[in-house]
Formats: sequence, structure tokens, C-alpha cells
Amino acid sequence: MTGRLAILACSGGLPVRIAEAQPDALKMGFQGVPNELRGDVNMHRFEKMGAVFDGLKAQGVDRVVFAGSLSRPPLNPADFDPVMLGLAPRLMVAMQGGDDALLREVIAIFEEQGFAVMGAHELVPGLTAEEGLCVGAEMSETDLMDAGRAWDILMALSPLDVGQGCVVAGGQCLGIETVQGTDALLGFVAATPEALRRGVRGVYVKAAKRGQDLRVDMPVIGPKTIEAVADAGLAGLVVEAGRVMILEREKTVQAVEKAGLFLSSRVL
Repeated sequence: MTGRLAILACSGGLPVRIAEAQPDALKMGFQGVPNELRGDVNMHRFEKMGAVFDGLKAQGVDRVVFAGSLSRPPLNPADFDPVMLGLAPRLMVAMQGGDDALLREVIAIFEEQGFAVMGAHELVPGLTAEEGLCVGAEMSETDLMDAGRAWDILMALSPLDVGQGCVVAGGQCLGIETVQGTDALLGFVAATPEALRRGVRGVYVKAAKRGQDLRVDMPVIGPKTIEAVADAGLAGLVVEAGRVMILEREKTVQAVEKAGLFLSSRVL
């Protein structure tokens, strides 16, 4: 018989959405990392990974899903338990390779402990953007060209494990998402002088990196993303079908239409 699912929750609305779809799941959070889960949440520390694994097994967990946004947390080596002391060298090496390399190592560690790692999109029906989604304003020829240029940039950078988003206006790259995240990218674009936009508004493209393990860190958009795109003065956004999640879809669509933007998804 299949055991229990555990939601390893960080910040944002995704853990809540999974908990709604999987009401019997164990909810686990981490000290120093905010989460929005309601009810009983088992709290642990990253320094005590032995306790994390023991706690999951004691609750009959055999599947886990990582959910929410997490910056690399500060760790106090003096508080490491024996399990974390053994894992630390592996994690330190993986950190040098970028976020994807680190997350792959984390997945490997949990699998070695006997846990199957699930993706949020495997647990919540209809979470990803379907091919052909077209909401709001119609894309112009310039928008289509800018979206294609942004895609080319993302794919060229993909082997370097840099980011999942790019903004292009009039063929000019105005910004690339890095470790600071989407909000920082769009805030930077918002501060870009109009002269650099070549007389057009520009497009934000969000896509998964090639070879990325989509069980963790699948790209996500939501209502706040739409607000940031509008604040940046862009015409709209294009996301990769089947490989980008849309949180609070109804609110996201409403935000697109209210702002006069477009939201399109396609196989990129």
C-alpha cells in the first residue's frame, strides 16, 4: 500500500494549493522560513536533517513534494546533527554549480533515504499552463518577435543554470532573471529608461531550463507576477506550455485582462 505524502513547505501559495488538493498529506515547515499553511504543521530545522528523515518515516511518509520559494537559508554548522554533518560536503559542492545542481543533490539525498520525490504538477490537476492558452490583448508581430528573441536568450543560457525569465523590447534584452528572482528582474526593467526600449513595450518570457528537474523549482506565475509585468510597462508575457505553473489561475487571468496585457502559453 502506498504510504503518506509530505508537503515540505516554504513561502508562497503553492504549498497551500497542494494541501487543498491533498488533504491527507503531512505538512512540514522549517524554522526561519515563512509558510502560509493552516492547521498542524510539523516544524524542523535544516541543521537537523536526521530528525527530518526520522520524523517523516515515523509518520509513514514515502513520498515528498517540495513546494514554495526558498532562498538559500543561513545554516549554523555548530548545530548540525550527525546526518547533516555527513551531507554538508555534498551540498557545499553542489552549491557551486547553481540552483539546479543543488536541487538535484537534494532530490538524490531524499531518494537515498527511501522517499519518492513528486512534482507539484503531478499532485494538483490543471496546475500548469496548457498549450494554446491565450488571455487578454492580442500579441503584435513585434511582440511575437520579442518573445522569440527572449526564448533564444533563455535557451542559450540554459546550460549555465542562470534563470527562467527574460525581458526583450524591440529586440533588445532588458533583463534576465538571476538568483534574485522575478520581482527583482521586473523591478529592474521598470527602472529602465524609455530610450532603451526602442519605442515598444516589450515582452516577459518564462520557461524552464533545458534538462531541469521539474519536480522542484518548476517556474511559477501568479497575480503578483502580472502586477509586476504591468508595473514594468510591458505588453504581456509568454510562458512555456506544460512547464510553467499558474497559481490562482482565475485571479491571474482577471489581472491580465484588467491591466490590458496578454498572457500566452506555447510549446517553446
